[in-house]
Amino acid sequence: MNSTGNTILVTGGTSGIGLGLALRLHKAGNTVIIAGRSKTLLDKIASQHPGLESVVLDVCDPQSIQRTSEALAISHPTLNVLINNAGIMHWEDLTAPENLSTAEDIVTTNLLGTIRMVYAFTPQLLKQPSATIVNVSSALAFVPLPATPTYSATKAAVHSFTQSLRVQLEASPVEVIELAPPGVRTTLLGQENDQHAMPLEEFLDEIFELLKISPTPQELVVERAKPLRFAEASGSHDEVLKMLAGYKPPAE
Repeated sequence: MNSTGNTILVTGGTSGIGLGLALRLHKAGNTVIIAGRSKTLLDKIASQHPGLESVVLDVCDPQSIQRTSEALAISHPTLNVLINNAGIMHWEDLTAPENLSTAEDIVTTNLLGTIRMVYAFTPQLLKQPSATIVNVSSALAFVPLPATPTYSATKAAVHSFTQSLRVQLEASPVEVIELAPPGVRTTLLGQENDQHAMPLEEFLDEIFELLKISPTPQELVVERAKPLRFAEASGSHDEVLKMLAGYKPPAE
């Protein structure tokens, strides 16, 4: 992935990791378009960061994805980087039937959203001399957090999907990268002040050091995420899972 001169679309770009990536990529000399559902919030962020562009996009809505891909093909024909970052995460009690709708929303956003975005934007990316798809999974793709079972499962599926996508696009000008964060201090699960989570700026510093490597690694895994990413290979999977099983939702 080139460090500058790209035209980049970041889904889930109004907060957390998505916004952090967008701001740093914009500062590095890229045209960056942040996507989200709230026009008010998008306009506010764009006004605070001149030159940052925005587009209203709901990754849960196939028609919204299709409209956006068609519009950007016209307004930004050189778009060559797609960062599939939009995602939601919720605590779930699998013994409570009322949580099923929450689980379905997580699957629609995290997994179907990523898959639909890839199908919609890959044709445009294939027209570029050099392009990149970045799918954001999670360290929990490799060892689940039992208190967030559907989130962990969707991220495992995103990892698998990304591997297949990479193989299918191997002979094309589109490289495929997976970004697998650890817990980061964002609003995703109310972790803004969680001392066990990685500070966002530290996470971004490490990611952008990895992006300087040529060729770009197929997986962007910071040091804090490695114990989970390589738990199976190191033989520590059961131990790590037991540790994560002790992490409970906060009391109401």
